[in-house]
Amino acid sequence: MAVKSTTANKSIATKTSANQKTKFPKETYVKWYKDMLLIRRFEEKTGQLYIQQKFGGFCHLYIGQEAIVAGTASACRPNDKHMTAYRDHAHPLALGTDPRVLMAELYGRSTGCSKGKGGSMHFFDKEKNFMGGHGIVGAQIPMGTGVAFAEQYNNTDNVAVVSMGDGAVRQGALHETFNMAMNWKLPVIYIIENNNYAMGTSVERTTNVTDLSKIGLSYEMPSKIVNGMRPEDVHDAMEEACNRARRGDGPTLLDIRTYRFKGHSMSDPQKYRTKEELNEWMEKDPIEHVLEVIKSNKWLNEKEIEDINLWVKKEVEESVTFAENSPYPEAHELYEDIYVQTDYPYIKEY
Repeated sequence: MAVKSTTANKSIATKTSANQKTKFPKETYVKWYKDMLLIRRFEEKTGQLYIQQKFGGFCHLYIGQEAIVAGTASACRPNDKHMTAYRDHAHPLALGTDPRVLMAELYGRSTGCSKGKGGSMHFFDKEKNFMGGHGIVGAQIPMGTGVAFAEQYNNTDNVAVVSMGDGAVRQGALHETFNMAMNWKLPVIYIIENNNYAMGTSVERTTNVTDLSKIGLSYEMPSKIVNGMRPEDVHDAMEEACNRARRGDGPTLLDIRTYRFKGHSMSDPQKYRTKEELNEWMEKDPIEHVLEVIKSNKWLNEKEIEDINLWVKKEVEESVTFAENSPYPEAHELYEDIYVQTDYPYIKEY
């Protein structure tokens, strides 16, 4: 039986107008379009390859939620740190990671961003300050806050951005972390990528407080609801939060309302939601919204738009070719990239 989405989330699901005067320049919209389209096509290809059994393991697609990472990336600085959970393909793409090394990681090849040892849920890119996707639900919340502590300790003005799903906010570590972050005024921004379903369980079935922005109130953490189907709204909210953190005023919690157009994972039959609900949200496709703004302002002609589409298609195709032509890790690499304490006192040889 399908469960209706919460009233709060439905209030976000209203079609946005592209004909309004924009505060962002052409270059920003074009970058948003390119980045979100690359994410969409990369994820679509990932889904196809998974069905073809080109690689295995768990696989969670970001289709529909692209505006969150696009708006976040445009509002942040290159030295800011980013950490998320296992739905992690889009974040490094938005930050500029080469899609070839990401596809190679999906294939488990040694040229992958985690040397073929992480797979879909454990992307990582030190150069782009993407501190990883993490497979344990909610584990990134305290770890990402630790990154923020390190930035404060080292007296930088960098910000840590910690993303989580609406299901992860049920983890007890969140409350311990929020208390510590506010007490120490750490430069961290918590993003709830609120797609209304923790796997197949709706927000309203898991909590009496369906407005997740209120979770931070008991710690007096500045919080707000954000329309996650518009990169403009995400950028504005992130910019405000970044400025607060850089001033030394501490964390912000953003309840970013969005929707995934595909299942929780590739094995999800999606029986918990109706086709009508899905179609209602798909009408607010963030990529179509940004493209409409570009067209209405006559910033790109049809050929220029088609050139972007062809470039994205080529990037994805080359990513697959690169992955399939890359070698698997050798057996000895099982013993590399692990923590070893050579003088560990509790190992005895008999």
